[in-house]
Amino acid sequence: MLRFLLRRAGLALLVALCVSMLTFALLNITIDPALAMAGEDATDQDIQALRVAMGFDRPAHVRYLDWLQSVLQGDFGVSPYFGLPVSDLIMDRMPVTVTLGALATAFAVIIGVPLGVVAAIYPNTLIDRVSLSVAVFGQAIPNFWFSLMLIILLAVQFPIFPVSGTEGFSSFILPTIVLGTNAIPPIMRLTRTGMLDVLSSDYIRTAWAKGLQPRQVFFKHALRNAIVPVVAVAAIQAANMFGGSIVVEAVFALHGIGMLAYESIQRSDIPTMQAVILIFSLFFIGFSALSDVINAYLDPRIRVS
Repeated sequence: MLRFLLRRAGLALLVALCVSMLTFALLNITIDPALAMAGEDATDQDIQALRVAMGFDRPAHVRYLDWLQSVLQGDFGVSPYFGLPVSDLIMDRMPVTVTLGALATAFAVIIGVPLGVVAAIYPNTLIDRVSLSVAVFGQAIPNFWFSLMLIILLAVQFPIFPVSGTEGFSSFILPTIVLGTNAIPPIMRLTRTGMLDVLSSDYIRTAWAKGLQPRQVFFKHALRNAIVPVVAVAAIQAANMFGGSIVVEAVFALHGIGMLAYESIQRSDIPTMQAVILIFSLFFIGFSALSDVINAYLDPRIRVS
């Protein structure tokens, strides 16, 4: 197990390094960052002065190494728009995104996994069709439309929840439902497919023949083996939600990392954009590595693969 963990940690670090290179290249080599930050009305003298002040006149590899060294020390630079260190902006916005991501992930797993299990236990029945209909609904509905409908229904017509803001736990309920509903379909479908495959296995028939209780067969034996691919897709969905949904945060006026990404893109704030993209990528890398570790614990065969 230790060797497996070291391999996965090394792979995650390598992927993170490649992501940092791509992030820097996309925002510093493929475009002129000084021109993007200066705006359309800037003169050539203004652009050149900004290029020198921000260090954009230096060779790209030198700038990347300096930036990487600063990032490893927790310094993402200073936002030219906000006039604050980017690390301070991220730390200020991070609690909102982490809270929303954790709640939405829990909501999706709590709804998606039981729906998939029940649909597999009762295939081709009304319960199965209702579960699949929920999955289709969650997959097809746009986040912005669903957000607006929930606001109109549960915050305006029936003022149960706040329309926007982050004042208390109730402010996160509607955005949690929106984000979680979008993540339920893949979790539910994979759980159903995995359970159907496992329930037709020989060892499950043996468990029935031994007289085990349905609860033991379905949850102790079947679900443990069917959950492996579900963990992987749940990790990707969690990374999406922890990375922050720009649309959901914008609609509900949640000042999280997603909203910070929107603001930095809108104002060509290169240092903030670099930091946000890197953090979004690290969420994906971290959750992917975590899913590998969990699956290795659930299925020891993965450790030697």
